[in-house]
Amino acid sequence: MATRKDPFRGFKFRVQIDGIERAGFRDASGLDAATDSVDYREGDDKTATINKLPGLKKFSNITLKRGITDDLDLWKWRKQVMDGKIKEARKNGSIILMDDEGNDVAQWDFVAAWPTKWTGPGFNATTSEVAIDTLEITHEGLDRTK
Repeated sequence: MATRKDPFRGFKFRVQIDGIERAGFRDASGLDAATDSVDYREGDDKTATINKLPGLKKFSNITLKRGITDDLDLWKWRKQVMDGKIKEARKNGSIILMDDEGNDVAQWDFVAAWPTKWTGPGFNATTSEVAIDTLEITHEGLDRTK
């Protein structure tokens, strides 16, 4: 009889950028890869059928959300881009899923990434919610390595 394998939960993960673990994130999304479909028909095709050929690969932006702390490293990374230093800003990174015991069970690596957008928190004196900022990262490749 087959051993039951429960799926992993999505709440325990960490983010590494250039091998350095950054602050704990509340949310990481945008692990998405797609390939365009290109329609093609040969001139002597008597079936009047369109062939589907693979086109360009596309990757969605990765969005990271975290509570604001006094750690300015991610802001400084975004500032490199705002100052026009894109070449220096490109970094590789990983999003690593862990099981309930903290063991790494899945990993997605992204390459040549740079922060394309930063969104600061909203402030409201009538709540006790954590102030959250959002960093959107664009990249040129995604691979599940574990």
